[in-house]
Amino acid sequence: MGMQTGAHIVWDWNGTLFHDNDAIIGATNAAFAELGMTPITLEQYRALYCVPVPKFYERLMGRLPTDAEWEVMDATFQRHYTEQRGRCRLAEGATELLTGWRSAGRSQSILSLYGHDELVPLVKGLGIEAHFIRVDGRTGPSGGSKAEHMVRHLAELALAGVEPARTVVIGDAADDAVAARHVGAGAVLYTGGSHGRASLEEVGVPVVDTLGEAVKVAEGLAA
Repeated sequence: MGMQTGAHIVWDWNGTLFHDNDAIIGATNAAFAELGMTPITLEQYRALYCVPVPKFYERLMGRLPTDAEWEVMDATFQRHYTEQRGRCRLAEGATELLTGWRSAGRSQSILSLYGHDELVPLVKGLGIEAHFIRVDGRTGPSGGSKAEHMVRHLAELALAGVEPARTVVIGDAADDAVAARHVGAGAVLYTGGSHGRASLEEVGVPVVDTLGEAVKVAEGLAA
């Protein structure tokens, strides 16, 4: 792929391009059950979810999980999520949006805190791999935030001529906007994933209800 010109979108994966809310709630509740905690609803999840994930567990437990509890919960979550994600699909209209953005001669990439070795085959299996100049998942331990990963991702993208000032992050979590701000990129947040509108609006970036709107806003921000 040659040098890129113009606007670039960095897509988040879970809850944004990949509509996996059901798998996430199922896996979260399986993790809670390990500690004898009561299950939560999607509404509760969306009101309370935050990263780093141990902080989210603290909101529900009234204290941070111990290292041993976190290990059990994290392993349980990953196992159940992997079992359930086969039933999940791309968000509505995502394939068309990716195709349209690419055919307009613009570039896009994926940056996710989902494990890299799981993410790459999943993107490939869904037949959308060719739309992205990079697909980066998490390579270290889980539970961190996105900003440090975004720095590395943008450094790699810079080699393809992508400029932070013409880059927009589209995600479903406050953490996506924080990571974008960290590298001088724009951000648009989408209400279809892990956060409700109220918590997203606190971040101070545009908040939209569809990925189609997100792409339109991104186009304006990157112009």
